[in-house]
Amino acid sequence: MNLIKPKQLQIGDKIRIIAPSGPVSKTKIELAKEYFEKKGYKVELGKHIFDEENYLAGIDEYRLDDIHEAFLDNETSAIICARGGYGALRLLDKIDYDIIKSNPKIFCGYSDITLLNAMFLKHANLISFSGPMAQSDFGNNIEHYTEVSFFDVLTKQNIEIKPSYPKFYKDGNTEGVLFGGNLATMVTLCGRDFIPYSDFIFFAEDLNEPVYKIDRYFTQLLAIPEFKNKLKAIILGDFLDIDNQKYFNDFFANLSQELDIPIISGYPISHSKVKVTVPYGAKCKLENSILKITDYLA
Repeated sequence: MNLIKPKQLQIGDKIRIIAPSGPVSKTKIELAKEYFEKKGYKVELGKHIFDEENYLAGIDEYRLDDIHEAFLDNETSAIICARGGYGALRLLDKIDYDIIKSNPKIFCGYSDITLLNAMFLKHANLISFSGPMAQSDFGNNIEHYTEVSFFDVLTKQNIEIKPSYPKFYKDGNTEGVLFGGNLATMVTLCGRDFIPYSDFIFFAEDLNEPVYKIDRYFTQLLAIPEFKNKLKAIILGDFLDIDNQKYFNDFFANLSQELDIPIISGYPISHSKVKVTVPYGAKCKLENSILKITDYLA
């Protein structure tokens, strides 16, 4: 797989904020716009960013248009998603992946945006970023760690991601592209062509999911032979508000023995305000629990 790398972010670049999923708060989007402008960036909002259609940020056609227009705009350097929620799944079969592939840009989001990260990697070979979003982070008193990680990752070529409080279900060193994201969202891709061409390190986080559902999600993914064969390690971020920590630990302890691959938890990959920015699809080495990522920007 020949990975396509976006250009690194520079002061003065234009950032476009779009809403591919749920409806947004105009106040918080305007605060995010003001935040980036104070940092020295130009900001343009997607044409339909404030549209609403029930639980969606406008009809599918308009949300799709905003994605395509953002990538087609030669002046835009980075695309930051407004929020997650639901809606990206409805667009996956309608996206023109040739547009994405021919106009590589920084693209960042998490939660429901995981679907776009995964499909951009598989169908456009684009390295994107799992990280903070306009409404939930930049428009809402962004945490210092989250802010520093975002700009470090988008302006440097070499980064390391370390677990904040490591728990080793099984230790070990390996390598592969970084792939994963919000676990419940990833499972909605089952039945589609979404698994990377290369071996991968799977990172996962979630919130408000009981352990039996976490078990269900991993069981469903691991039932796909291609997924299981290419899986080289599992990196766990925050699983917020789970119902039973013992069940959680027992599940991953048993899974580590079954798969015989490294499974390590405690990474700052999260739905919380404190989150690391992860280069999605970048080549990575896992060494002594540290994710070492290089050469992911043009």
